[in-house]
Amino acid sequence: MEASASTILATVALGLIVIVTGGITYLTAAEWRDKRRQKRDSLGQR
Repeated sequence: MEASASTILATVALGLIVIVTGGITYLTAAEWRDKRRQKRDSLGQR
């Protein structure tokens, strides 16, 4: 079975979309967690 160039490109594009979406989700969650930690720390020091 021979894979055409368009099938290969579509597969690569889908993989990149999944990777970028996962990275954005990770960074958003990390930022949310850090903001929550900073807020908790600032309230605890008062």
